[in-house]
Amino acid sequence: MQLLAQLSPQVRQYIIVTGNYWAFTLTDGALRMLVILYFYGLGYSPLEIAMLFIFYEVFGVITNLIGGWLGARLGLNRTMNIGLFIQIVALAMLLVPTSLLTVPWVMGAQALSGIAKDLNKMSAKSAIKLLVPDSKSTESQLYRWVAILTGSKNALKGIGFFLGGTLLSLLGFAGAILTMAIALTGVWILSLISLKQHLGKAKSKPKFTAIFSKSRAVNYLSAARMFLFGARDIWFVVALPVFLANTFAWDHWYVGGFLALWVIGYGIVQSLAPKITGKNKDLMPDGRHAIAWALALSITPAIIALALTYDWNVQIVLISGLLAFGALFAVNSALHSYLIVSYASGDRVSLDVGFYYMANAMGRLIGTVLSGWIYQDFGMAACLWISSAFIILTALISLGLPKNQTSKPLVNNIQY
Repeated sequence: MQLLAQLSPQVRQYIIVTGNYWAFTLTDGALRMLVILYFYGLGYSPLEIAMLFIFYEVFGVITNLIGGWLGARLGLNRTMNIGLFIQIVALAMLLVPTSLLTVPWVMGAQALSGIAKDLNKMSAKSAIKLLVPDSKSTESQLYRWVAILTGSKNALKGIGFFLGGTLLSLLGFAGAILTMAIALTGVWILSLISLKQHLGKAKSKPKFTAIFSKSRAVNYLSAARMFLFGARDIWFVVALPVFLANTFAWDHWYVGGFLALWVIGYGIVQSLAPKITGKNKDLMPDGRHAIAWALALSITPAIIALALTYDWNVQIVLISGLLAFGALFAVNSALHSYLIVSYASGDRVSLDVGFYYMANAMGRLIGTVLSGWIYQDFGMAACLWISSAFIILTALISLGLPKNQTSKPLVNNIQY
C-alpha cells in the first residue's frame, strides 16, 4: 500500500482502470466459453449457437455508438461501473432453472453482457488517453500503455476461456455462473469506492449528434477495424471450437484449454507490439504499418484453408497456422488500438473511441453470424477463405490512413 501511495495519481488510476478491466474480461471470456460448450453439449447446431450471441454483438454496436456520448456526459468512471453492474445482472439471468434457459432468454442475457462489455472497454480505452502524463515522450508512452492494457486484457480473456471450460467441468453451468457473479460483485463494490470521480467528463455537454466522428482518420480506421475483426470471428468464435470438438474429438478441457493458451499468447504478443513494430520516440506507427501488417496477416488463413481443402496434415497446419495468425493479428490489433487513441481528440476522446469500437462490434457481429452459417453450410475452409478476403479489404481501406501523423495535444476542458 505504501508503494502504491508513492505512485503518481495518473498511474494509480491507470492501475485501478486496468484491474477493473481485467476482472470484467475474465468473466466475459469464461461466459463465452461456458455458453458455447454448454449449449453444444445440449445438441445445438453451430448456427443456433451463433444466434445466441447475435444480441451480444448487436447491442455492442449500439452501446459503442452511444457509450462515448454517455462517457463524455456522465464521466468514464460511471460508465465503467455501470458496465460492471450490468454484467452482474446478465450473469444472474443465467441462474434460472435449466428448463427456463430458452434461446430468447439466453439471447437477452447475452444482450446485457454485450452492453456491459462495451461500456467497460470503451471506458478503459478512453481513460488511458486522459491518464498519460503530458511530456515529450507522450506518444511513446501512450503506445506502451495501450499495448499493455490491450495485451493483458486478451491474455486474461484466454485465461477466462480456460476458466469457463474448467468451471463447467467442475461445478456445472449454474455453479460456474454463480461463482463468477459473486466475484464480480466484489470487484464492482471496490471500483465504486476507488475510481476517480469525473474522469473523462467534458465540461461542455456534447450533443447526441456528436456520436458520429467527423475525423477522416477515425472513419478510415474504424472501417478497417470492422473487417479486421470480422476476419477473426468468422472462424474463431463458433466454427473453430465446434471444429476442434467434432474433427479432433477434443473434450471441454482440451477445447477450452487450447483456446485459452492461444488467446493468452495473443495477449502477450499485443503487449510486446511496441517492440515488435520497432517503435522509437521519433517515429511512431502510422498508416503504412497498418497496411503492411494486414497484408502479412491475410496469408495465414489462406494457407490453412489450402491445407483443409487438400487434406495436408490438417491438425499440424491448423494448430501452427493458428499460432501464426494469433501473433500477426495481435500486432494488427495493437497498432489499431494505439492509432485510435492517438487520433482521438482530447475533448471528444470517448466519442471517437466509442465510434471506433462501434465498428469493431459491427465486425464481430458480421463475423459471428457468418461463423455459424458458413461453417454449417460450407465448412471450415470457406470460413478461412472469407477471413483472408476480409483482411485484404482491411489493408486496402488502410491506404486512407494518415502517414507520419502524431496525435493532437490534449485540450483543457476535460475534468481530471
